[in-house]
Amino acid sequence: MISESAGSVREAALKYLWMHNRSWVQTGEEGGPRVITGGDGVKVVDSEGRTWIDVNGGYNSVNVGYGRSEIACAAYDQMRRIAFYPVGTAIPPTVELCERLAGITPGTLSRVFPVSGGSEANETALKIARAHARRIGEPGRYKVISREGSYHGATGGVLWLGSSAVYRRQDFEPAYPGMVYAPQPNPYRCPLGGRTPSECAERCARAVEDLILFHGPETVLAFIGEPVAIPTGAAVPGDEYWPMIRDICSRYGVLLIDDEVICGFGRTGRWFGIEHWDVAPDIMTMSKGISSSYLPLGAAVVSREVADLFVGKDRSLAHVFTSAGHPVAAAAGLKNIDVIESEGLVQNAAEVGAYLKDQLEGMKADHPIIGDVRGLGLLAAVELVGDRKTKARLEDQDRVCERLSEKFEERGLLLRSSRGLIAMGPPLCITRAEVDEIVHAVDVSLWEVEGELGFPGNV
Repeated sequence: MISESAGSVREAALKYLWMHNRSWVQTGEEGGPRVITGGDGVKVVDSEGRTWIDVNGGYNSVNVGYGRSEIACAAYDQMRRIAFYPVGTAIPPTVELCERLAGITPGTLSRVFPVSGGSEANETALKIARAHARRIGEPGRYKVISREGSYHGATGGVLWLGSSAVYRRQDFEPAYPGMVYAPQPNPYRCPLGGRTPSECAERCARAVEDLILFHGPETVLAFIGEPVAIPTGAAVPGDEYWPMIRDICSRYGVLLIDDEVICGFGRTGRWFGIEHWDVAPDIMTMSKGISSSYLPLGAAVVSREVADLFVGKDRSLAHVFTSAGHPVAAAAGLKNIDVIESEGLVQNAAEVGAYLKDQLEGMKADHPIIGDVRGLGLLAAVELVGDRKTKARLEDQDRVCERLSEKFEERGLLLRSSRGLIAMGPPLCITRAEVDEIVHAVDVSLWEVEGELGFPGNV
């Protein structure tokens, strides 16, 4: 039994806990891990009584904020009734959640396969897509187009979607077969030389069509993308991109999978990010904000046209997870959606997100290290550069980011800078006053690092 002291918890964590993407030796040398004991809204408290602003709300996932006792009570009440389901049965909160999701998702998305996380949701989407190809008599379709620099999960199949440098995959080779990569429509660094967001969007969308034609439409199963790309720092595509992708997929019989694991449930100022472009996918995946990470929950929501092909003898989907549709998680998810609706958090994300972006933009005049500020709703990012005019990357990028992360910590921000980016995704309940706290701390930290490392004056 671990004692209540922070030191004992920290020591036990270093001895037993395999933390995400970190070495326990490195963590220990840095004095961690930090032990968090409570939270409220956008702030958490550690074992030493210090308060922190969690600028990324967990993994961009604690959408309604910390300390929501109503979600805890909903989970507790359901657990007291019945905590799990016998095989072949349904439990009210799970069914109600599926109905609720069908009501807020676009187009004919209506058939829900509940899971317990984003990776599972995307794995489920791929399995549905592959099974769908057989249902329509086209088993030769197996290739999946994703975008360079994207991320769709860490399990065996979806690990190979996208090609984000953040996640090392050498340990897990060989790659899953049929993975094809399209350019990322990042207007600031357009891989195809587009000089405007529209030009970049059109070129990157046409590149997807070119890939389909090169590989042969009869071999291409699906296209998957996030409405706003997260690993590249909240890169918002030009308005032409998603409608063009929808048209291309429809023309060649390619399923469009919309990954809303981060962008969904109000994060971008709409219920789902794809709604900014009035596009309906064939499959939508979701997690994180569906329960604000109070319990593990996710889903793949499928259009009526796709789902109807799984009706009939020997046509059902051979797919199951033990915790898929867990009633306690579903109860938490339902209450979470209630909170988002009753407190107007989608609108708050739109309004306060615009304010956050404006405040970050306002720092550009004082900080030559800032090359770009971008984002949508409460997804925002600052890209740091060595030369704003040429967009040249920082020469000592890792060192600059490390120093900035240290400065953020000194000022009570749980926020890290890496790969030349400062990415933010706070809880949707954040206020303008809390935005001001964050921006002020980032502003002062930039001043100090620029001075310490000898950056030139204003540009």
